[in-house]
Amino acid sequence: MMPSLAVVQLLRLSSPGLPIGGFSYSQGMESALELGLVHDAGSARDWLLQVLHGPLSRFDAALLARAWRARAAGDDAALLAINRRVLASRDSREQRQENEQMGYSLRRLFVELPEGRARPWPESLQTVPLALLVAWALAAYSLQLDADAAVEGFLWSWLENQVMVLLKAMPMGQTDGQRLLSALLPDIVGAARTALELPDDELSNFAPGLAWVAMKHETQYSRLFRS
Repeated sequence: MMPSLAVVQLLRLSSPGLPIGGFSYSQGMESALELGLVHDAGSARDWLLQVLHGPLSRFDAALLARAWRARAAGDDAALLAINRRVLASRDSREQRQENEQMGYSLRRLFVELPEGRARPWPESLQTVPLALLVAWALAAYSLQLDADAAVEGFLWSWLENQVMVLLKAMPMGQTDGQRLLSALLPDIVGAARTALELPDDELSNFAPGLAWVAMKHETQYSRLFRS
């Protein structure tokens, strides 16, 4: 069982109230709604499942786990390599800007926190553009969370934010949003296990549909979100 303090720290890191701007991004969901690819609870569930079991678990969360392990091993070169790989993998301008802005904000936050000062982030990552998932791994390590908790919290944070986008933009009722969360929680656990156990040669962020809607968002006429 996770120690009580670790549970609270995980809730804190995963909170939508964390001041890094996550609420302002839809990660392509707004364009999926505009294009009619997502139009009700069933299509929203299908979309989220494909992203969760595709690029999110098999690339982003898997690299987050590797970043946590590199930090625990004091391997700054591996952390830098993972960071470069993540930033290079973003398919659209907005996706890269989202990663860099949220990574920057999370780094700035932890500079001001006692946990960040007690376990400072590597000097080599203090000034470079920082991908969110690498910053998340470093933050989780500073909060003394293990790799499993870091990955599960990251996936939960993503899912909660996506449902909040649906509440605002589809629109979806609060109860329907909670039903959707209930339906997808077991998949969060499975996706986390995939991310933690995935071999290096099976890493893949291949998701042409997601890349397409992310690019469409850059020229969408009317929008509520920044990606």
